[in-house]
Amino acid sequence: MGKVILTGDRPTGRLHLGHYVGSLKRRVELQNSGAFEKIFIMIADAQALTDNADNPEKIRQNIIEVALDYLSVGLDPKQVTLFIQSQVPELCELAFYYMNLVTVSRLQRNPTVKTEIQMRNFEASIPVGFFTYPISQASDITAFKATTVPVGEDQKPMIEQTREIVNRFNYIYGETLIEPEIMLPDNAACLRLPGTDGKAKMSKSLGNCIYLSDTAEEVRKKIMSMYTDPTHIRVEDPGKIEGNTVFTYLDAFCKPDSFEKHWPEYPDLNALKEHYQRGGLGDVKVKKFLNAILQEELEPIRQRRKEFEKDIPGVYEILRQGSLHAREVAAETLADVRRAMKIDYFDDAALIAEHTRKFAEGNKG
Repeated sequence: MGKVILTGDRPTGRLHLGHYVGSLKRRVELQNSGAFEKIFIMIADAQALTDNADNPEKIRQNIIEVALDYLSVGLDPKQVTLFIQSQVPELCELAFYYMNLVTVSRLQRNPTVKTEIQMRNFEASIPVGFFTYPISQASDITAFKATTVPVGEDQKPMIEQTREIVNRFNYIYGETLIEPEIMLPDNAACLRLPGTDGKAKMSKSLGNCIYLSDTAEEVRKKIMSMYTDPTHIRVEDPGKIEGNTVFTYLDAFCKPDSFEKHWPEYPDLNALKEHYQRGGLGDVKVKKFLNAILQEELEPIRQRRKEFEKDIPGVYEILRQGSLHAREVAAETLADVRRAMKIDYFDDAALIAEHTRKFAEGNKG
C-alpha cells in the first residue's frame, strides 16, 4: 500500500494565515507532488462539538466557510478527499474500542490536552468528549490507514498518543493498524505563526488573525497595526528582529523574487534585517513591504473563493461525495478491527460451524 495522508481542521471559524502557512499551503504542495496514493482532508465538526456542544449552529455555519477556504487555496477534490467527520459514523465506533487501550492518567499527561483545557477554563469541569479527543483523533488517523499526518508542532503529543494506541492494539490483537509518522512544516517560521498583536499564536478567540477571506483593505489595516519592536520609537533607533511580528511574517512569506518585485533597494531579507537592526529604517516602510507580499499571496485565493461562492450547492455536493467515499474506506478498517478483536460474529463462519458441531454433539448425547 502507498503513502496516505490524513489531516484536517475544526470548523470553528474561517481559516487564517496561521492555518495557511502551518498546513494548507503544504497540503496543496503534497497534493501536487504525486508522492501520496491518497489524501484525506477532514472538516472535524464532531471534534469541534466537544467544546461547542451548546452552540452547534456555530459549527454548522462554519462547515461551508472551511470548505471554501480549502477550495480557494487550491485543494482539488479530484485529487484529495474532502469530507465531514460526523458523516463517517465508523469513526465513533473505532474511538469507542480504542478507549479501552488508554488510561485516564495517560490522557491527563498529554501536554496538548492540558494546554487546551487551560485555554478553555475547563479545569473544574471537563467535558468527557473533549478530554478524550486524542482517542478520537487516533480513530480518524487509523481509519484511513494514514502513514503521514501533517500538523503543527503543538500536535506532536497527539500523534504520539495515536502511535501508542496503534502499538497497543497491534500487540493485543495482532498487526492490524498502521503507525503514522508526523510531518512538521519545513519552514521554521511556519511552525507557529504569531498573531498580529505579537501573541504566541494566531487565534480566532484572541481576534489577532488575518483571514484568508479578508478583503485587501482588511489585510492592509491589520498589517499596518501589527506589533513590532516597542523600543523602536524613532526611525533612527536600532530595531529588534526577535519577537517582531512583522519580521516573523516576512520569514514565513518572503520569496526569492520578493525584493526584486517590491523593494529592489535591498538584495534580500538579511540585508533588510541588518538595516533595521542598525537603525534608520521605519516600521511603516517594512509593513508596506509585507503588505505587498501578502496581497500577492492572497489575491489568487480571494479570486478562487469568489468563483466557488457562486455555486454553494456544488460545494456541498463535493463534501457529500467525499464523505461517502471516506465512509467506505473507514468501513474497511472497521471490519479489520472487528475481525482482529473477534467481534465479527456474523461474518465468522468458523465460529458458527464450531458452535454448530458443539451443540449437535451435545444433542446426540
